[in-house]
Amino acid sequence: MKFLLNVLIGGILFAVASRIVPGVVVDGIRTAIIAGLVLSLVNATVGMLLRVLSFPINFITFGLVGFVITVLMILLTDSLVTGFDVNGIWNAIIFAVILGLVQGVFGNAKD
Repeated sequence: MKFLLNVLIGGILFAVASRIVPGVVVDGIRTAIIAGLVLSLVNATVGMLLRVLSFPINFITFGLVGFVITVLMILLTDSLVTGFDVNGIWNAIIFAVILGLVQGVFGNAKD
């Protein structure tokens, strides 16, 4: 039940963040929930593998490589989910920042 609630909250956060960034288009709340779920799965698999492999570089750059990996996972989600479109790398960077800020605010509120 908690997993479903987290997916629903993630989809809502995706929809909110897509409203803030003009270059990101989400067709509807259903697509936002699916994109949030796909981003979670991509981060849990490919993203985690990249983070483990790039740990030394990430340590040296104070987490900058981790942010780049997050942006790449957003672009990968864009290619996997129809109805979720990110127009360019700069919009993906802004979307990652906004998504992180919104998740930080709502993540602290639900604890």
